[in-house]
Amino acid sequence: MKKNLVWALGLCAAIALTGCKSRESAYRQAYEQAMAQDKTQQSEQQVVTNPVEERPVTVTPPPATTTVTEDHSDVREIKGDMTVISGNPLKTYSVVVGSFLTQANAEGQKARLQGSGYDARVVKTNETINGQTGWFRVIASSFDDKASAAQSRDALKGSYPGAWLLYRK
Repeated sequence: MKKNLVWALGLCAAIALTGCKSRESAYRQAYEQAMAQDKTQQSEQQVVTNPVEERPVTVTPPPATTTVTEDHSDVREIKGDMTVISGNPLKTYSVVVGSFLTQANAEGQKARLQGSGYDARVVKTNETINGQTGWFRVIASSFDDKASAAQSRDALKGSYPGAWLLYRK
């Protein structure tokens, strides 16, 4: 009788221990649900614009001897080499929306941006920040003039609050 009881307990324990394994398909299904939910949330976000009051503006022309220098106080420059990993070449001003240490994460954000209609690209830098070297920057858009880049950055700040301008000579 004890022998049968030991066998039954051993069989129950074996079934219980082998039945609790995590399955890769369960993780994949949870990941796909999270990605679908993320896409749904992004499509539901709407840009709200506030009407701008029109005010009369008096314009005085600058003196003839004034030289125009471009203000780069609200842009950043990356010291060192930059290599475009995927996407079109960079122009003078770019809107950076993400910085990653792994290329896979950067490519994922690039794919989401491209799905939203942006000409996104991934750039690898050799800069060191907080002891970490080799950053992958996700660029949503790139322009030849600062005004267009600033306008694009401001439009992206709703979805990417940390968006900033990159200046490349």
